[in-house]
Amino acid sequence: MRRHHVPAFARLFSALASIACGFWLLAAPASAQQGASQYSMQEIVDAGHGFFGSTSGGLAKVVENAFSQYGLPNGYILGQEGSGAFIAGLTYGEGQLYTKNAGQHPAFWQGPSLGIDYGGQGTRTMMLVYDLPAVDSLYARFGGVSGSAFVVAGVGMTVLRNNNVVLVPIRTGIGARLGVNVGYLKLTRDATWNPF
Repeated sequence: MRRHHVPAFARLFSALASIACGFWLLAAPASAQQGASQYSMQEIVDAGHGFFGSTSGGLAKVVENAFSQYGLPNGYILGQEGSGAFIAGLTYGEGQLYTKNAGQHPAFWQGPSLGIDYGGQGTRTMMLVYDLPAVDSLYARFGGVSGSAFVVAGVGMTVLRNNNVVLVPIRTGIGARLGVNVGYLKLTRDATWNPF
């Protein structure tokens, strides 16, 4: 009896081991691929320093804060925006989305804001993009996350969300304006004047 049961048990164990190895081999490339599509903190800081120039003294601290909360982004946008406000305001911007596995794509953004500040401004903007499943998912309306403002040495960030996709806009020279405005940004593939 034992002679028949031992080979059967050995065959079952071998089959289970093969299945487990198969799952491991399928999962390993997926996690490696995910890591290969994300940006390290050093890559983002280097891109930011090259983009913002000498005014980016607090950039590393702000990026570190974003990474500690949200991890590694799988894309980022570099662009410029202009905004103005007299209690209610508007923001318009344009830039380029950079990804490791889907190339570069144009990005335009528009949105209303409410605040207690006045005047206008033009800034350079870097947006970290988290959990973007496909490029088309970027072109949507992103609302502000309450209490997400963070400012260090003239560099500030806010956090915007649409479902699971998170945008972290980082701007320089915006001072107190960052904390008093609440609104959303609508990202589009083409330029438009309609902020709604």
